[in-house]
Amino acid sequence: QVQLVESGGGLVQAGGSLRLSCVASGRTYRYYGLGWFRQAPGEEREFVAAISWRGTRIYYTDSVKGRFTISRDNAKNTVYLQMNSLKPEDTAVYFCAADWAPYDDAWTAYSERDVYDYWGQGTQVTVSS
Repeated sequence: QVQLVESGGGLVQAGGSLRLSCVASGRTYRYYGLGWFRQAPGEEREFVAAISWRGTRIYYTDSVKGRFTISRDNAKNTVYLQMNSLKPEDTAVYFCAADWAPYDDAWTAYSERDVYDYWGQGTQVTVSS
């Protein structure tokens, strides 16, 4: 069992930055691919970014490329999402998730919510215009 706890959300003006963190407890992140998703009010939960367990594969949705950076520190059981140049349309609850994926190059379903085994409770990000 893996428990995931996100932090780092908040209120920021457009153009600002936030760094989200997600810490795992109960088990390590070893062999888990990690993803960030977000859900705006009235919308479906959507994929934002993902990183394979060895960190050799990194993926982003098109709308955040060049602005967001995902990274992980396996020694600290932590995954990060650095968000720069934030826009009002980035406003959402952000969730981290873990998927058992021991082979980096075989992890192809990283953007699909249903493949993830564990989810955090989410952290609110609000970007004002």
